Amino acid sequence: MRRIILLSLALLPVTVMAQRWHITGFGGVSNYQGDLQEKRLTTQQSHGSFGLGAQYDFSARFSVRGGFVYGRISGDDKVNNDELLRQRNLNFSSQLLEGNLLAEFRLFDLDEKWFTPYVFAGIGVFGYDPYTFDTAGHKIYLQPLGTEGQGLDAYPDRKLYSRVQVALPFGAGIKFRVTERVTLGYEIGLRKTFTDYLDDLSTTYVDEATLLAGSGAKAVELAFRGDELKDVTLAYPEDGTIRGGDKVKDWYYFQGITIGFRLFNSSGQEGRIRSGRQLDCPRF
Repeated sequence: MRRIILLSLALLPVTVMAQRWHITGFGGVSNYQGDLQEKRLTTQQSHGSFGLGAQYDFSARFSVRGGFVYGRISGDDKVNNDELLRQRNLNFSSQLLEGNLLAEFRLFDLDEKWFTPYVFAGIGVFGYDPYTFDTAGHKIYLQPLGTEGQGLDAYPDRKLYSRVQVALPFGAGIKFRVTERVTLGYEIGLRKTFTDYLDDLSTTYVDEATLLAGSGAKAVELAFRGDELKDVTLAYPEDGTIRGGDKVKDWYYFQGITIGFRLFNSSGQEGRIRSGRQLDCPRF
């Protein structure tokens, strides 16, 4: 019996740690805020997104979680309320993949209550690659074109932006305990980025002839698309004309349903420890 007790005590920390692991899932929508989508939170032009990850509970109310989220973002001047911006006639789409590590704090212990609000914050790394379709329907990736003069000797301060960036995720949500091992919830997570080029749009137009000579006709075609509008005669803007706003960086966000699945039941040894009862010797 002594061996059984010693073995139980040896395995107890492993059991307790195992009971703190969860598999997490997410399904919802993704969107962005920038020069082609000025609303901070909206479902307009949103797209489906999903994620998968893991969570470890350090205590009843504090956890660290990490995982991956996939989504798509887009924006189009055609739905803009400003007539001048509609005449710019730009649009983009981009797939987006994020890996993150987050700290989560819950107001209540879900082993004691059936629901809890929570907040989270952390760090993430994401990849994106904005593209559009030309008038012939061909998919064109925008970053290599340097539509704002990136990479040209005439504009040495404009470099090609990186398609892998760091973000600061934060947000809030609410979770409901469905069973002892399963939770469902809803959360909104904002992402502060350090780039203004999620939509390939930030500063001013560059000289048309310089862009044509340095980056080609396709760059000129997609840097300004007002000439594609019907019944409107618009010329390519002069060098230095405002194309986008670079004072505020772009944001993206996810919102939707979360699910958590605890890998091991929280009853048993850990339950006895929480209740303050002693380990009982097995009876023969």
